[in-house]
Amino acid sequence: MKFTFAHNNISVLDLEKSIAFYKENLGLIETRRKKAEDGSYIIVFLSDGETVHKLELTWYSQWQEPYKLGDNEIHLAFIVDDYEAAYALHKKNGCICYENEKMGIYFISDPDGFWVEIIPADRSARK
Repeated sequence: MKFTFAHNNISVLDLEKSIAFYKENLGLIETRRKKAEDGSYIIVFLSDGETVHKLELTWYSQWQEPYKLGDNEIHLAFIVDDYEAAYALHKKNGCICYENEKMGIYFISDPDGFWVEIIPADRSARK
């Protein structure tokens, strides 16, 4: 028996703002969208265009409160081929929320407060 990753899901308050954030900051593109017939939810799948793994964003029409994220110990992680350029982009966009210079990584925060770890390609093999 073998299992492979399919996707990770996060729920978002403002779907279009989240889609724009992930496109601008991580280059993710929408590959599929599903809307409930009654309009109660919309699910959007985002892709990096390289792997089969997807990020699933779910928006609920009745949800109005910020999501409770705990201590942000659960996060997404992306490997980047040009760490300095990514850092400059994220600094410009004001979304860096935590830096760990000793480990050579940093985190950005999406519009709902979910953290995304940014790992330089040359460190990814050692992580």
